[in-house]
Amino acid sequence: MIKYEPSPEIKNKIEYMVLTLGLEHIDLSRLACFRSSGSASRAIARCYALSKIWQATLNTKAHYIIEVISEKFDRLSDSDKEKVLIHELMHIPKAFGGGFRQHDFVCARNVEAMHKQLKMHASSSAPQNSILRQN
Repeated sequence: MIKYEPSPEIKNKIEYMVLTLGLEHIDLSRLACFRSSGSASRAIARCYALSKIWQATLNTKAHYIIEVISEKFDRLSDSDKEKVLIHELMHIPKAFGGGFRQHDFVCARNVEAMHKQLKMHASSSAPQNSILRQN
């Protein structure tokens, strides 16, 4: 059975990335981060959205969830973890309305470009090698 737990650690990393990369369209108050275990999925992480029909039914605005799958995510290098989180953030469209950006935009080339920007910022402003070590 899959077990889900809120992940303040991942949320902190996501918050840092959103602020550092200028992803101001992402409303951090409506973004949750979870860590799962027990999944047989091949995925490393997933991004979920509260669709328009659910928003209308619940009378609420869009919310997003980023889930990291511990069995896969935890084995990655810090750099690859950063890229995975960037990849998931890139799925969230500028409208922040419950939709997703597809893999024509969320691709290795664009993830690498954002990761390079993140690393340049980290090397110029912090002594740590990776944001994954920052609290």
